[in-house]
Parts: sequence; C-alpha cells; structure tokens
Amino acid sequence: MAFLQLQKDLEKLIGSAKLSDAVQDVDKIIDLLTDAREKVASANNPHTTNLTLAKLQNPIKEQLDGLNSDLRHVYKAQNEFNKALKAAFPKALGSLPTEHDPMQSHSTLINRAIVMHLLREGQFGVASTFINEVQQQSELEPEHRQQPGPAQAQQLESEFESASESQQPSSKPNFHPVMSPEYLPPTDAIITDADIPSDLTAFQSQALQSSFADMYSILSALKAHNLLPAISWARENCVELEARGSNLEFELCKLQFIWLFKGPGINGLPDTPENGVQGALQYARENFGRFQQRHLREIRQLSAAIVYSQNLADSPYSSIFDISAAFDEVSASFTREFCSLLGLSAESPLYVAVTAGALALPWLIKYNTKTKAKGTEWTTANELAFETPLPRSMMYHSIFVCPVSKEQTTESNPPVILPCGHVLAKESLHRLAKGSRYKCPYCPSEGVVKDAKEIIL
Repeated sequence: MAFLQLQKDLEKLIGSAKLSDAVQDVDKIIDLLTDAREKVASANNPHTTNLTLAKLQNPIKEQLDGLNSDLRHVYKAQNEFNKALKAAFPKALGSLPTEHDPMQSHSTLINRAIVMHLLREGQFGVASTFINEVQQQSELEPEHRQQPGPAQAQQLESEFESASESQQPSSKPNFHPVMSPEYLPPTDAIITDADIPSDLTAFQSQALQSSFADMYSILSALKAHNLLPAISWARENCVELEARGSNLEFELCKLQFIWLFKGPGINGLPDTPENGVQGALQYARENFGRFQQRHLREIRQLSAAIVYSQNLADSPYSSIFDISAAFDEVSASFTREFCSLLGLSAESPLYVAVTAGALALPWLIKYNTKTKAKGTEWTTANELAFETPLPRSMMYHSIFVCPVSKEQTTESNPPVILPCGHVLAKESLHRLAKGSRYKCPYCPSEGVVKDAKEIIL
C-alpha cells in the first residue's frame, strides 16, 4: 500500500511541479529585454530610451511575479514529495548504514550509466550538460580522477572522431555502429572502473547521438502507426539482423500488410488503390517474395485471409488479424534489435538497476533490521546474502551454489561438470583432488581434474 501511495504522490509531483512553465517565463523576460535593447540601439535617442525602459517595467514585473509563483509551486510539490518519501521509507532512512557507500569508488560507472540513460531517452542536451559538469568537477578534484591510459584514450578519441567524420546527412534513418567491444565490456563480465573510460566526452559523439535520434524518430512513427521508417531501417540492416536470426523485417512487413488490409475505415490512410484489400495484396506481391523460404506458412495464411475479407472476425484467421497490441510489440522488438546492433541492452541498465533496487529494498530493510538486532554484520562481498524475488525479465544469470562448499560460484570460481554429470565449484574440485586425480563426492566415479569442463548455466 505504501508503494501505491508513493506512486500517486509521484504522479501528483509530475502533474504540479512544472519547471517548463518557469522556463517559459524566463524566455519571455529574455525576449522582452532583447526587444527593448534592439529598440534602444536602433533609435539612438535618449527620449526613446527612457520611454522604452518605462514601458518595460510593468511587463517585466508581471513576468517575474509569474516566475516566482511557478517556482513556489515547484518547491511546494518537491517538499510534499520529500515528506511522502520519508513516510514511505521511515525504517530505510533510519536503519540502513550511512557511514559507508559501497558505490563511492565506482563514480565513473555510475556517471556512465546516467549518461547512457539520458542518451537512450533522447535527452541529448541534458546529457551534454551533465558530462560538462562531471568533467568540471573532475578538474577540481584531480587527485580523485581516474585517467584512462594513453593507448586507451587515443583509441577512443580516434574511434569517435572517425565515426563523427563519417556521419553524412541523410533523409533516411541509418544505423551507426560507433560502440566498439573495447568500449563496452561483455555483459557477462564483472565490470570495474578500469573497464570504463573516465572521459565522458566520448559520449558527446555526433554519430552516437544521431543513432539514438534515429531510433526515437522511428519509434515516434511507429506510435503514429507509420511502419515505413522502421521497414526502411530493417531493410538497410537486413544482413546484420538475419545474422542474429531476427525476424523483425518480416514482422514489420506482415503488420504493414494487415494494416493496409483493414482499409481506410480503420487505418485512416487515404482511400486509394494502394489501401484496402487490393492495396495489401499488391504490397504482398512486391515485398513477400524475399521471405518465402523462411515464412511461407505465414504468407499463405495472410493470402488465404483475403477470401474472408467480408467476415474476417468469424474466419479461421481472426487471431492473426487482431493487432490490438501489435504496434507495441513491434516497437519493443525494434528497440531491442536497434540497441543490440549498437552493442547495448534493450532496456536502460540504470532503469533496470533502480527498478530492481526498489523491488529488493523491503527485503534489504528486513534483513538489515534482523542482523542489527542480532549484532551480526553482512560479510558477503560480491553477492546478496539472501534470495531477492525479481521478475523473470530482470534475471540475467543463473545462480549455482556448490553442493560441497555451500558457496555461490563466481567468475573466478565457476561451476564445472564432471564426466559423471555432477556439478560443483572449481575450487571445491581442486580441494577434493589428490594430485591430478579426484573421486566424485556423490558417486563412485573417479577421474582426472583436466577432464572437468567449465559450464555456463
């Protein structure tokens, strides 16, 4: 219940605290002052100057009053939400330790996550401002700044400069592969600050921002039920998509066929020969030929549905032509594939981390309260001391606990499978081994340590 109330308070904050109104007031004041300056400069007359300044007083006062009023609403809404936060998390704010911040030494990683989230949201101006402020703060604290090595810095600089120089203006949305494997560590690796360049100005690459701008332009078109930009992008990148086994291009063309099939009464497109059943049939003839090898069955179903065009809802193909959620699904698929070709996950890591943290917070509070009451401490270094219930979409790695050591496996101590089929941690196997041979702790089998194979669950 507390979280539901907090969600309502957040919606209230978003609805009432509009900094955009204050920004508009400031812009109006700037416009008034600019116009007055131009009049004074062009007139070059003291009488005109005095008259212009006199006329300027009341409008400026009105705008300043409006600005103060807007800011008061913002401050009031923020204070109310701050009280709501304290009411929702009284134990969290009072019981969790504050003397040690485990993320304090990972500021570079946090800044990178924030910048990437802002870029993914299309907030390029905010991202640029954030990067500049972080760099300025780093210059003020040089002793805490971690500099990339000369080779790494030179490599990153050349990569982003070459990507920016190769960026050509185009009317079509294009894919720009500007993120290199060295820049983005593998998703299954334990990422440390040493893997992340501290110079965030690399994220100000015009090519990178152009890629995200293209993505949001296409998503905006999909939201308006315009599939053509997405189809064009998928066709331009068909080689990379097919190499990944993606069906995105066909799914987009299939949805375009259905959208045309429904006719101007549903899709709102002009009533022309290119729309309706005949338009859909013509579109299929022009575009479905290249998909016959992999999607012949679906193409036959779409073609056969033309016979039932007058009573499609009662036909065997009614489920295929139910596209109530199709545009949302294809938008999600497009985002996933677009980000994948950039070497990124479909969802913002910052969003996933914050959401997972919010879901795990009650369990952390409960665990911390109990351990504090017992006088014990959390001694686990790189893992949670308890299982945290998270949705399946946020589970990226399987968890394996060695049955011998009762410890969770890590990157340095991975699970290994023995020839007999039993699995245990690598360190446990070496402790059990006598020389190069071992005896399985769960069956009579014996073997050589080198025959054990590292596995990924």
